[in-house]
Amino acid sequence: MKNPFVLLLFLVTTALFSQTKLLSWNIENLGKSKSDSELSNIATTLKDYDIVALQEVVAGDGGAQTVAQLAAELNRKGTKWDYAISNPTSSSAYKTERYAYLWKTSRARLKGKPWLESKFHLEIDREPYLATFIVNQKEVTLVNFHAITKSKQPEKEIKYFKYLPAQYPQLNLLFLGDFNCPQFHSVFSPLKKMGYDSALKGQKTSLKRNSKNGETLASEFDNMFYNKKVKKIDGGVIHFYKAFSSLQEARKISDHIPIWLVFSLEEY
Repeated sequence: MKNPFVLLLFLVTTALFSQTKLLSWNIENLGKSKSDSELSNIATTLKDYDIVALQEVVAGDGGAQTVAQLAAELNRKGTKWDYAISNPTSSSAYKTERYAYLWKTSRARLKGKPWLESKFHLEIDREPYLATFIVNQKEVTLVNFHAITKSKQPEKEIKYFKYLPAQYPQLNLLFLGDFNCPQFHSVFSPLKKMGYDSALKGQKTSLKRNSKNGETLASEFDNMFYNKKVKKIDGGVIHFYKAFSSLQEARKISDHIPIWLVFSLEEY
C-alpha cells in the first residue's frame, strides 16, 4: 500500500470503524401515545448511532409493539437494526416500565440474552436492564437504568451500583440512563474511585415546561459512566427540541434530550 492517499484513507476508515456511537434516551411514555410522525422523528434522531438504550418504554399500552415499530422505521432508513425489550420491571406496580436496546447489526452483536438485574430488585424500584454487546471483537455490558424521581431520593437506589462490578468481575460494565441525579453527587463517588468517569459534566438534559430567559434545559439527570477499558473519543447531547416550534410540541416526543458517547474499547 504505497500510495499515501490510499494509506491515509485506510487508516481513517479503520479508526472510524473501531469507534462505537452509543446513544441513551429517556423517551417519555414510549407506547401507543406516539404517533407515526413522532416515531419517524425519533428514528431520524437515532439513525446515525450504532447502539441505542431507551428508558421509559411503557409496560402496557403497546410499549413493546412501539419499540418494534421504531425498529421497523429505522430499517426503512437503509440500515438493518435489531432490538431487545425487557420484561416489565418488577418492584412497583405504579411505576413499572420496560427498557429497550436497538442496534445496527453491522456494527454490534448481542451476546447471550439481556436481563433485568434481580439482586437488588427490592431496593431498586425499576431494576436495571443489562445487555452485553460485541463490538470490534471486544465486549461491553450496558447497564440501562431509570431511577426514581428526585423527590424520592434516587441516591437510595444508585448506591447499590457500587456492588455490580464485583458481582460481575468478568464484564466490562458501562452505566447509562436517567439517574434523576447529577454526576457530581457523592453517591457516584464509589464508582469514580473504581476508575469510572462520567461522559457529561455540567450538562443539563431534561426539558423545562416553558423556556425562561432563553433557558430550555432544567436538570443534569442523564449520563453515562464508563471505566478505563472504555476510551472516550467524544460525547454530548442532541438538542432535538430546536426543530420544533415550541417546547410543548417537543415534549410530545420527550421531556429529556438524548445523550451520546463515541468510544473505542481498550485491550484488556
